[in-house]
Formats: sequence, C-alpha cells, structure tokens
Amino acid sequence: MKHRTIGGVEVSVIGLGCMGMSEFYGDSDLAQSIEVIHHALDRGVNLLDTADMYGIGHNEELVGEALRDRRSEAFVATKFGVVRTEDGGFAGVNGRPEYVRRQAEGSLKRLGVDVIDLYYQHRVDPETPIEDTVGEMSRLVDEGKVRFLGLSEAGPDTIRRAHAVHPISALQTEYSLWTRDPEAEHLALTSELGITFVAYSPLGRGFLSGQIRSIDDLDENDFRRGNERFQGENFQKNLDLVAAVEEMASDKGVTPAQLALAWVLARAPHTVTIPGTRKIHRVDENAAAADVELEERDLQRLDEIMPPGATAGLRYPEFAMQMLNL
Repeated sequence: MKHRTIGGVEVSVIGLGCMGMSEFYGDSDLAQSIEVIHHALDRGVNLLDTADMYGIGHNEELVGEALRDRRSEAFVATKFGVVRTEDGGFAGVNGRPEYVRRQAEGSLKRLGVDVIDLYYQHRVDPETPIEDTVGEMSRLVDEGKVRFLGLSEAGPDTIRRAHAVHPISALQTEYSLWTRDPEAEHLALTSELGITFVAYSPLGRGFLSGQIRSIDDLDENDFRRGNERFQGENFQKNLDLVAAVEEMASDKGVTPAQLALAWVLARAPHTVTIPGTRKIHRVDENAAAADVELEERDLQRLDEIMPPGATAGLRYPEFAMQMLNL
C-alpha cells in the first residue's frame, strides 16, 4: 500500500469509508462489517473514516469494536456537526463550542479510544463563527483528546479562517470523475496551506464502479434512490458516461473503480481517498488501485469522457445541498 500524510503521519492513499456499514446503503451486517475492516487493515489500509451521525452513533461503535485489539494499526477519523434526532431525522448543523466538546466525548467513548486521530467538523455551522468552533477543537488537541483537526465541505474563506486559529490537517470533500467541483479552488488552496485533501465518494456513490445498471439494483431503503443523479433521464445520461469509463478501464486492464480511484490520486500529490464498501473483494479491488499508474494521455482521455459539469443532476438532495459551505 502506498502512503501520503495527514499532519505528518503516514496514511494509506486508499482508506475505508465506513458509513455504509451502518445506514444509507441498505441493510448491513455487523459481523461482516467487522470482517471487512479487519481485512482492510490486513491489506495495509489504515485510514478509517466514520462520524457520530452515521447510524446515530452505531458506526463509531462498530469501528471501535473492530479496533478493540488492533487500535495501533488504524488512523481513525470521525466527525461532528450534523445533528440527528432519535428517530433518524436531520436537525441541522451545530458548531457551538459546548456541542463540539460534548460530541467529542461521546465519540471517544463509542470508539473506545483515548484519542481521536483526526476530528472533522462535518458541516460548517452558519450560525457559529468558525473561529469559535475551531477554537474549541483546538482545546481538545491541547488536552490530548484529538491529534489533528479537519473540516468537511468547507468553503475557501472558511478554510483560511479556520487555519488561522489552528492548523487544519485535512479537508474532506466529495471528489470524483463525476463531482469535479474541488478543482476550481480547493485543490490549489489545500496544497498552498499544507492540508491533505481527503476525497470522499471517489466512486460516485458506487456509480463509477460500473455495477449499477438500474435503480432496481439499489435496496428499497437506499438513500441514492432520492438522489437526482440516480433518477429518470439523469440516470441514463450518467450511465452513458460510465460506459465510456468502462471501455477505457478495459483497455488498460483494470476495473472501472480502479481507474476512477487512480484518477483521483493522480490529480494532486496531497490527495487520499476513502471509498466505502461492505464487501471484502471490493476492499481488495480498491486497494489495488494504489498501484495503477496513469499517464498524461490517460488523464486527457478521462477529461474528454467526463469533463467538469458533465454529470446530470445535483450531487445531494436539495436539503443536503443547503448544508454545504460552498
């Protein structure tokens, strides 16, 4: 496994997003999920990503259980900020200092760890100055409860203001062949400030894997069914784009997923990815993408296949789009 750094610490360029092990992508299996995490660690995948809102705490507990005897092998990232109700609803964003501390204490307990390696603000709270939020996060670092700080889906101005309070070690933002928004400002800004860019949904919520051919391929309770990119004419337009990616992947002797992941890593030397999966063979497939080398002509071909803005539909439902600090 190849490595890049977060806060000076080596992490695998291919991490593991654990969200889908608890909700959003249909039914899950606890024992199978732990087996997948263990297999990822065996493959040298050490960057594990979770959040307090995934499964309303369940995902952190799951990751904690998986790491019970393997804590030293993992670099654990979790997040706070998206408020969930007991019945699973969404109640906005909270970045107030007292909330930051309360959620951090809860995450430490659920994960069963003494320190969180990377603590992200999941979404920026428009009602709380970022200086106040990051100020409290910084105090958690001073107290030894958190090692490094991160932001997720934060805009350039917010990133600069936060970084002025305490070094931001990672920015997590959606980035893939079908979501290329970060190329406008975020990749250059994070490089300038020495911030690692963590690309989530690097496989376009599974679309770029080439495994989704119909909306019926998704479970009834899969959140993607409510996503514009998976609906009606948008679905077919996006499927046509993926067909071209599949053809190129075949020419190179790799899978579409491996090509998509290799593309993200080739875009900037300070980028890592956290594809999510609940299947062991997908862990192996994704991990192998770290060894896929792309030439300039490959990048040019992919630019022609899926240029910025080519994907049809918003990347989130409208309510979720409003939570982004763009």
